[in-house]
Amino acid sequence: MAHPTQPAAAGLWAALRQALAGSDIDYTAVPLQRAIFLLAVPMILELAMESTFALVDIYFVAQLGASAVATVGLTETYLFLLYAIGIGLGMAVTAIVARRVGEQRHHEASIAAGQSLLLGLLVSLPLAAGGLLFPRQLLALMGADAWALEHGYRYTQWMLGTNAVILLLFIGNAIFRGAGAAAMAMRVLWIANGVNILLNPLLIFGLGPLPGLGVAGSAIATSIGRGIGVLVLLQALWRGRQSLRVTRAELQLHRDVLLAICRTSLGGIGQMIIAMTSWIFLMRILADIGSAAVAGATITVRLMMFTLLPAQGLANAAATLVGQSLGAGNPDRAEAAVWQVGRYNMGFLLLVSLVYWTCSESLLRLFTTDPAVVAVGASWLKILSYSYFVYGWWMVAVQAFNGAGDTRTPTFINLVFFWLLQIPLSWWLATVQGWNELGVFWGVFLSETAVGLFTLWLFTRGGWKHVHV
Repeated sequence: MAHPTQPAAAGLWAALRQALAGSDIDYTAVPLQRAIFLLAVPMILELAMESTFALVDIYFVAQLGASAVATVGLTETYLFLLYAIGIGLGMAVTAIVARRVGEQRHHEASIAAGQSLLLGLLVSLPLAAGGLLFPRQLLALMGADAWALEHGYRYTQWMLGTNAVILLLFIGNAIFRGAGAAAMAMRVLWIANGVNILLNPLLIFGLGPLPGLGVAGSAIATSIGRGIGVLVLLQALWRGRQSLRVTRAELQLHRDVLLAICRTSLGGIGQMIIAMTSWIFLMRILADIGSAAVAGATITVRLMMFTLLPAQGLANAAATLVGQSLGAGNPDRAEAAVWQVGRYNMGFLLLVSLVYWTCSESLLRLFTTDPAVVAVGASWLKILSYSYFVYGWWMVAVQAFNGAGDTRTPTFINLVFFWLLQIPLSWWLATVQGWNELGVFWGVFLSETAVGLFTLWLFTRGGWKHVHV
């Protein structure tokens, strides 16, 4: 007799294979739990591949010395703006494509996809021109050392000069997520990352007759990897699928659609810029406290970003389900999806909080043996553990607004709670009250708990159900 758990296990493996392979299913019609699973699994793996890009690059570049690492870091300060634009555009594209797919207006979804790709190319031009023509000047503006200006500038030249592939990856994968083809977005990054991992050591250090290109080799490897990913992505869009196909007709200028994407993306871009600049201000406060505070916070944030990957993948799945369900005229299903994903996120992050609370020092010692840095990082991990379950709900609620096309509401919420509450409160606790780095950490805890609860309350008001995109 078969064990009673065998059918359930077989069903789970079948769903996992379907999630990884992808399929043309109607996410507004299948059972909600299944829809969440089929979307979330490839989205989580996609995010894992995105983070692997940065880890691979810095691992090999670090073997070239501190100046090479600094060149990468200084170049990334310019790329942060690009990431903000790319993610903001991606939010708008996912919302619009998801809405059109839910409405069964597949041709209009394809037009939106084509226009977003054109917009990405246009946005990439100014930064590409600056990177190609003035790489040394851009590095000097950020305080680069003599080695970076003499030898590292080609890294900046390559990364900024080819920034179009970064934007097209962000936008292309957002198109697939909106259409419910999350597995395709995942596979594109697998291919791009595999090429990057293979080429990075070859182009940096050389092999046989192939000369080593130093830090510039890392940029070339990354650009080639991403470029191949973009070609795969464009081929998939050109070949098309049931709900989406981008040909020359969809790449013709459609001014109304292009303007709609621009309007919707402004909120998403604002969200990212507010978040990035608030972190810069917090790091500035920590820098006045000491290097141990900065190092401990930096390691903790990297741990936090890694552990949040599954939670962010779930939240992204909620955005797609909200957009498609609203397009299908089923706002109740959209709301049910958010509550269901929120419960999953809360459960997962409660487990992460337990790990943070019990293993904080052990986690920090994986990265450093400095007792001062370990103490700082462990303190923040424990403070984070108090609020992670609220943070999980906040992630999902924000993506619900974004998936509905209401990117402005989260932007204003972030502006108030991050710039007007988090930064002043952290500064006051750290400096005026003399709590030092603990003041920053508690300031972050209080502000992010408040923004999570407020966003969730605003979500329950239901205004997002009536947004038109």
